[in-house]
Amino acid sequence: MANHFSQLAKKSRGVIPDLKVDKNSKNSNLEIFKLGDEVLRKNSQRISKVDNSIRNLAKDMLQSMYAAKGIGLAAPQIGIHKELLVIDINFEDSAAEPLILINPEITAYGSTLNSYEEGCLSIPGVYLNVIRPSTIKLKFRDEMGRPRKMKADGLLARCIQHEMDHLNGVLFVDRVSSVEDLKTELAKEGFNQKDVNPIN
Repeated sequence: MANHFSQLAKKSRGVIPDLKVDKNSKNSNLEIFKLGDEVLRKNSQRISKVDNSIRNLAKDMLQSMYAAKGIGLAAPQIGIHKELLVIDINFEDSAAEPLILINPEITAYGSTLNSYEEGCLSIPGVYLNVIRPSTIKLKFRDEMGRPRKMKADGLLARCIQHEMDHLNGVLFVDRVSSVEDLKTELAKEGFNQKDVNPIN
């Protein structure tokens, strides 16, 4: 009987894809949409069931993120309007585990704000300062569908907020307060300022 259960356990584990992705991967089979694509401006839907299709999507997103040398990617950036983010602020450390956030929700913001330069895989080459809360608390589901809670500060807190904006059709350039800097940076990379939706 014990043997039977161990076989079942092995079998059930085998159903779950290994989310390990080579961080030096150059292969990406997903298109990352750029500023100006309407697909980036749509709201995302909550994920009702965390299954293998979601885990496989997360794995593909990680691979595309690493190939593009990014530290975060949201599903809307690849044209999929689901509440799914992948983040790895330690992408140069092969042993560091990436973060997979499903249906993330910020439950509290810290009182301290700070300004820091941000970039985005959907607006390559553009780097501008954005003011955000420096600490957050959030709840989410992991890749197994388990509810999780965490606190984040510094770069991780900023990255989570940046990626969560994508779930609501917001891009970091919408939050830039210096119109002159924004105009200069966008023009330098061939982006149109008309595609920015200021929210300040």
